[in-house]
Amino acid sequence: MKNIFLNLNNTKKVMLIVIFFLNTVCLVPAPTTPVKKTQQEHSTLQEILAEAALNNPGLKAAFHQWKAALERIPQVRALPNPQLTFAYFIREIETRVGPQQQKIGIMQMFPWFGKLKLKGNAALEAANAEKQNYETVKLALFYRVKEVYYDYYYAMRTISVLEENVRLMEYLEEVIRAKYTTAAASYSNLVRVQVELDKLLDRLKTAKERLRPLVAHLNAVLDRPLDTPLPPPKEIPADAPELSIEQLAGLLKEHNPALKAIDSTAAKAQIGIKLAKKNSYPDFSLGVDYMLTGKAAMPGVLDSGKDPIAAMISLQLPIWSKKNKASVKEAEAMYSDVLNRRKESENNLLTRLETVFFQYGDAERKIRLYSDSLLPRARQALEVTRSSFGSGEADFMDFIDSQRILLAFELELEQAKTNRAQRLAELEMLIGQNIGVKTNRRINNE
Repeated sequence: MKNIFLNLNNTKKVMLIVIFFLNTVCLVPAPTTPVKKTQQEHSTLQEILAEAALNNPGLKAAFHQWKAALERIPQVRALPNPQLTFAYFIREIETRVGPQQQKIGIMQMFPWFGKLKLKGNAALEAANAEKQNYETVKLALFYRVKEVYYDYYYAMRTISVLEENVRLMEYLEEVIRAKYTTAAASYSNLVRVQVELDKLLDRLKTAKERLRPLVAHLNAVLDRPLDTPLPPPKEIPADAPELSIEQLAGLLKEHNPALKAIDSTAAKAQIGIKLAKKNSYPDFSLGVDYMLTGKAAMPGVLDSGKDPIAAMISLQLPIWSKKNKASVKEAEAMYSDVLNRRKESENNLLTRLETVFFQYGDAERKIRLYSDSLLPRARQALEVTRSSFGSGEADFMDFIDSQRILLAFELELEQAKTNRAQRLAELEMLIGQNIGVKTNRRINNE
């Protein structure tokens, strides 16, 4: 074999060296570094959502606002506190039966018939609005958790892909360095590989440093210390059922809690109109006075020292018609205000739904593009570049460029998956319902 090699001309010798280089560098798989199993278990999204629902201070505050609104209902349905009066006559009033010395009275005010019930219904609608506000805060919290969780997933996948490419470049750099010492590779190729390796290491460092603020964000949502270790994410939605913008718009109008809260506020405003109209009817009070009377100065007086008792009734006279009409018009204006705010909120939510639905569809399209077309072609282009380089038709940098394109496409695919999952979470927040999806339990090539 050695004699055959020596009898070849210089051109054929160079071709054999190049082919040997390609077989050594490109076709032999790079050694893989064994991955150490972490002691921490993977965290599931449902576990994080459950912990956020239990511990998040903002959600707790919204819950207590709802609870406080419920406690207002029995207060407004109850009668006003009765009024107790006591009078001491500094100068006694002489009567036939004796001097009046003191007076004790009690008075209870009664709103006009139906007012208390209307006030209770208004308070109930206000509590319903607070309940829907709580649901809005909860949905926004869950969307926030999912958004950061999927960013965390993307960061971990980015690190995994970059580490794989770094290992390849490190192995390639070692081989080229060895070939360079035997003049089988040029110094320029060695420098190019080192430059590419440094760029990958910088991107890897940035990706790892990005984990810290993501973990801190999730810990803040969970009301834990910001530096609490967080296990790597385990799942991301793999696909979703066919969605239509018409179906989603219908669900938004029916189930969005922000719109439901405005509906309850509108119902409260309608009750306010009825209450304002009842201001034209008088509230009344019922009471009794008990007077302490001393003995008469003259003996033998009939009923001497007898304490008189007086029943009382009082009316609040709503005689200012202009004032009463103004209160009704004010209530009607408030009701119109709520209806217009409801329409404005619905239009804004539908506009946002259109945008998010487009972004969701765009991410879905990119996933299909990269999975079915770009990534297979990039892998094929890399193989073609290897063959072309072996035949001397391609430069060494062509191989680096093909590897760089493949890396970019792999990361773009992971970014598209992340974007689709985040937009799906935003759609769920807008329509106020979960969308049934399958999950892809793949990270770090598990």
